[in-house]
Amino acid sequence: MTTESETLPVHPAIARARAAWLAGLMHGRGLSARTIDAYERDTRQFLLFLGQHLAATPALADLKTLRVADYRSFLAWRRKSEAGARTLARGLAGIRSFMRHLDRDSEGSAAAAIAVQSPKQPKSLPKPLPVPEASALARGQAGFAEEPWIAARNAAIYALLYGCGLRISEALGLAADMLNGGDALRITGKGGKTRIVPLLPVCRAAVTRYRALCPFHLAADQPLFRGARGGPLNPAMIQRDMARMRGALGLPETATPHALRHSFATHLLAGGADLRAIQELLGHASLSTTQIYTAVDGAHLLNAYRAAHPRA
Repeated sequence: MTTESETLPVHPAIARARAAWLAGLMHGRGLSARTIDAYERDTRQFLLFLGQHLAATPALADLKTLRVADYRSFLAWRRKSEAGARTLARGLAGIRSFMRHLDRDSEGSAAAAIAVQSPKQPKSLPKPLPVPEASALARGQAGFAEEPWIAARNAAIYALLYGCGLRISEALGLAADMLNGGDALRITGKGGKTRIVPLLPVCRAAVTRYRALCPFHLAADQPLFRGARGGPLNPAMIQRDMARMRGALGLPETATPHALRHSFATHLLAGGADLRAIQELLGHASLSTTQIYTAVDGAHLLNAYRAAHPRA
């Protein structure tokens, strides 16, 4: 950990309190060295800012009278150096921890630091797979499992993730009798919310092939998908298989089992599906959660436009 308390232009009492706080983080909180190093750097920047902001060497008395406006000024100062929202939020977390330490020892007040609003984090867009790659996974065209039944099992799971928009936990939570007859699945998702999802013929065929090859008895009320020894399948096995698939298909690190669910929604939207219908199929409680896929689809359209338009 890098510490510069001894050279930081602050009152010695602040330097001592800060050193004690950092030592406590290292030995008592179980934080990683990287996190502690970041907190050291963030509080050092804050105290350097206070020296400029107050036009005087900061003392403990100054830390007792800080206002929300002072913290906002610090965040604005950091933005001028192009610090992003995540960096600012992490920095504010470190400063709050330090101010709470001072507050507990009656050497400062954490009220304003707690009251200041953290910078809003940018929403990261889902990263769907292209249609050919998603279809190849769902059809088991790049399977690596040595046992044919395991290859069929993985292909059936990918088919359900992409063809039905299931979460990995939902697919692995299916009982063996849930796909017996009918053209739809009743899925219980997050928060106990139940939804009906159409079961495409290609998905049913993939599951039927797996069931025919599976060496274990699949009792009606037991898990449909089994591990190599017959127990419930661990999601890590599917994540590991997907990692091998990425190499075979030349896919990025963002190609995960959950990316197939993103692909389901994005490809439906691109094909003209109604956003409300996609919300129901995904089991989202709020339409605003589903609306993020409109940004993804728009980004794909823009990329296609730039690649194809002669004047782009």
